[in-house]
Amino acid sequence: MKRIFEIDPWKVVTHEFKPEEKRLQESMTSIGNEYMGMRGMFEETYSGDTHKGIYLGGVWYPDKTRVGWWKNGYPEYFGKVINAVDFTKVDIKLNGSSVDLAKDEFSDFELALDMEKGILNRSFIVEKDGQKFRLNFERFVSVAQKELYASKITVENLNDTEANVEIKSYIDADVFNEDANYDEKFWNVLAQNVAETHMSLTAQTIPNNFGTPQFTTEMLADHVTDLRPMAAETTEKSVVNIFAGQVAAGQTVAFEKRVIVVTSRDYDTQEALTQATQTLSQKQAEKSFEELKTEQAAGWAKRWEKADVEISGNAESQQGIRFNLFQLFSTYYGDDARLNIGPKGFTGEKYGGATYWDTEAFAVPLYLALADESVTKNLLKYRYDQLAGAYHNAQQQGLKGALYPMVTFNGIECHNEWEITFEEIHRNGTIAYAIYNYTRYTGDEEYATHNGFDVLVGIARFWADRVHYSKRKGQYMIHGVTGPNEYENNVNNNWYTNMLAKWCLNYANEIADKVSAEKLAQLDLGEAERQKWHEIADNMYLPEDQELGIFVQHDTFLDKDLTPVKDLPEGQLPLNQNWSWDKILRSPYIKQADVLQGIYYFVEDFTPEQKEKNFDFYEPLTVHESSLSPSIHSVLAADLHKEDKAFEMYSRTARLDLDNYNNDTEDGLHITSMTGSWLAIVQGFAGMRVIDGELEFAPFLPKEWDGYKFRINFRGRLLSIEVDKTGSKIELLKGEPLKIKLNGEETELTVK
Repeated sequence: MKRIFEIDPWKVVTHEFKPEEKRLQESMTSIGNEYMGMRGMFEETYSGDTHKGIYLGGVWYPDKTRVGWWKNGYPEYFGKVINAVDFTKVDIKLNGSSVDLAKDEFSDFELALDMEKGILNRSFIVEKDGQKFRLNFERFVSVAQKELYASKITVENLNDTEANVEIKSYIDADVFNEDANYDEKFWNVLAQNVAETHMSLTAQTIPNNFGTPQFTTEMLADHVTDLRPMAAETTEKSVVNIFAGQVAAGQTVAFEKRVIVVTSRDYDTQEALTQATQTLSQKQAEKSFEELKTEQAAGWAKRWEKADVEISGNAESQQGIRFNLFQLFSTYYGDDARLNIGPKGFTGEKYGGATYWDTEAFAVPLYLALADESVTKNLLKYRYDQLAGAYHNAQQQGLKGALYPMVTFNGIECHNEWEITFEEIHRNGTIAYAIYNYTRYTGDEEYATHNGFDVLVGIARFWADRVHYSKRKGQYMIHGVTGPNEYENNVNNNWYTNMLAKWCLNYANEIADKVSAEKLAQLDLGEAERQKWHEIADNMYLPEDQELGIFVQHDTFLDKDLTPVKDLPEGQLPLNQNWSWDKILRSPYIKQADVLQGIYYFVEDFTPEQKEKNFDFYEPLTVHESSLSPSIHSVLAADLHKEDKAFEMYSRTARLDLDNYNNDTEDGLHITSMTGSWLAIVQGFAGMRVIDGELEFAPFLPKEWDGYKFRINFRGRLLSIEVDKTGSKIELLKGEPLKIKLNGEETELTVK
């Protein structure tokens, strides 16, 4: 745990700058608007260690896989997000010397991410040859005009004499990815244009040998400043506007840089890109910087009105939940069905910027409650549109049906670790679970019985082919898998995987009873195949230990040395940074919820005794070195009235990045796991469930808080839930009357 930012309910703020923590600061002050985003790197020259990263939604590259061997069925390429052309770059010269905080003397440093308004601010006083200047930076990516990046730099002369200020503004395609396998650079410049106060650059991703699209981007920068335009230049990879002037003693000069960013995802030709940048640039030019900021604040205010969670009596918890919601909505807000939620979002390159099963498991419940139903429908549509890729993935393994990828941009598996690519097939069950979750929450069966049914049938056919029948046991089994606990690979009969396969087959049959005869015929789904699904589900082997009263994680798990985490020698954690992979694989230690993940999905289907025995057995063996783990444990602990453990796990998921729990936040934030803090409050502390179509709550108040309050959407209604030391209050703010259960008692809500 390492805390480098101050506690503030609406800001991520620090008044210290330590070069050794710069990458961590950059991750923590990332901004985005779903269309694009960036790390909190400095705009100006910085010669020290930094990770400059700008990323565009849906723009990626199929890099070569870096392995020394090849097996049939191995993914053809490793997909990764690529660092975009740098449109933020400036060089600020004061009396002829570049500002560089890696070298300069400076004071009064402040770095503040305003989460309420979505604006990143930075300021400091820098000393150059005995003279002092105050610099202030503001920047944001607009939620009102998605293609717009806006920044404003002010330079105040704190001296008794006039000073010279020069600012070079760049659009620079000479960028690199830190995780490029062979030090490749990914952009070729197609066109450059410069004028006195504006410039543009068009670049295309380099060709690839895998048949995936090349992407073209165009950036047009306009400048608004008191400085005089001095020159405009081009180099092989960049365009530059240069501005200069004198600043009188005690006076301030301002420099605005506004950049329009468009991509070939939205425009078919280079000419169309150019026309779009010009049209959009004219639109933003009609407004002052203050007007653009006002639009930004108003856009975020609308989001917070729906989604804010108010916590009283604990500023650390308040900051944590708001930080997580801010970064989630900066990454995805459901405006583009072609996009999804990468585990790092726009904050880093780790995990390749691709889509994982995290979205369906952790993000769908949040977006169902905090956004319009269309947002979750777009997430479901994303997978439906990639169904052909899922069939391709299964065929690559010699299997029938559809295997959704562990990692993807386009539906084709593009991960390069065999134990995940081949074996972590449990993700297939979560794709089906998301359809079930959407249907259960909204009451709308239309998707499940139409496009969603295509997905369910593909998944069921995969499971029916992936199982094998054990004559010795007289049951169906699944060998050679990796469960959610990635600290064990190539295991047999992972309880979670087998349980999900059984559930998927039953759920596909349940929905099949509701679809039309035409739909069944279209998918060539007959009674014999459905009966086979029933037989497999009815005879699926689910490892269980009657004496311990637990579901066994996999066939040989109980043969391990089951020493709890608390008994490990000091300094061993995190295991993944201290132990060899061989040692981890032989240990009993669990990276993230595995058996407990399955219990969480269907929490109302298990008895209190089953839940408690499994929780008490597995939680002491769990190291929570996956960011996805604490929230599941928090919800289950709350369900079991283990309130202290529930709060401990909430604090870990809410402040995972703010306090750098896993010692890896410098690589980027854990975006998909940020849903966990909301899940812990709403499903955990407030006990929200949807059972047989009815909304239920069973709230408790953590003793560390004075109260909490949140809103949710549910079937066309807007509800407010407030819990404090006097009890619980649920109000219907909008919509038709609604019957709910509160602490087991039926009550009807009406708008007052």
